[in-house]
Amino acid sequence: MSTTTIELDEKTYGKLLGRTLPHVIHTEEECERLTNELFRLDEQEDLSPEETELAELLTVLIDEYEERRYPIRKASPQQTLQHLMEARKLTQKDLWRIFGSRGITSEVFHGKRSISKTQAKKLAAFFHVSADLFI
Repeated sequence: MSTTTIELDEKTYGKLLGRTLPHVIHTEEECERLTNELFRLDEQEDLSPEETELAELLTVLIDEYEERRYPIRKASPQQTLQHLMEARKLTQKDLWRIFGSRGITSEVFHGKRSISKTQAKKLAAFFHVSADLFI
């Protein structure tokens, strides 16, 4: 793994940091302020190496704050199945062969029964997705 060292003018970068005051974000107001600063940088044509480094730092800080503040929950296997079925306009009847019966299909669809590894593999092949989505 190679690392690249960016040559920055410390005085110029220090001035940018002093003006922007980037730090770990704790509030919406701080996030908005640093986001506005990032937008300002993005609107410029040719960024200096120091401005590019600051933009990258702001992006990391904003992303980290948003991940903490607005975590994205992983969909359950049943939610994934329901979404894939809805997107393809399928009914439970279309999956009877995969699950082996109407009753098992209904129980899985309604979350009363979990999806087995064998069923997950069959669903993955049927929907052309990873079996991990159903486990």
